[in-house]
Amino acid sequence: MNVIALLQKELEKEAQTTRKMLERIPTEQFEFRPHEKSMTLRELATHIAEIPGWVDMVITTTGLNFATMPYQPTLLHNTPDLLAFFEKKLIDGRAGLQKAKENQLTEIWTMRNGADIYDESTKYESIRDTFDQIIHHRAQLGLYLRLLNIPIPGSYGPSADENNWAFA
Repeated sequence: MNVIALLQKELEKEAQTTRKMLERIPTEQFEFRPHEKSMTLRELATHIAEIPGWVDMVITTTGLNFATMPYQPTLLHNTPDLLAFFEKKLIDGRAGLQKAKENQLTEIWTMRNGADIYDESTKYESIRDTFDQIIHHRAQLGLYLRLLNIPIPGSYGPSADENNWAFA
């Protein structure tokens, strides 16, 4: 199996888990924020939903410069719109991997803000970092859901909410 096929498989696996998490978010809790320094639930969920689309950006560009492309989050108003946005970004990510060539994965991709370089990695490493971002922020989302007493779906196995077990 080639590396692109492995990345495609991983994207699909993470998408299944991400979708289960996003589906549980109640629209009426979009403004929930567990701490003043935390994102709102809407901001966090929107960020999670947009990340699969980054795969295409990594494949088709040499980098991202926030000085010339400032981050503009999408404003979503309800859970159905959030899920539709996620599915669109997932399609974008799939398309990026579909058109990718193995030799592109060793090209360097740079994230910067003007002269400040935040990361300089191969496109393969940058795509893997993208998947790690999904996982990282999805874990944050799990905490938000727990604080709101919303059952958490399993990610890499069952959750305590699904199997009625907990650590003693």
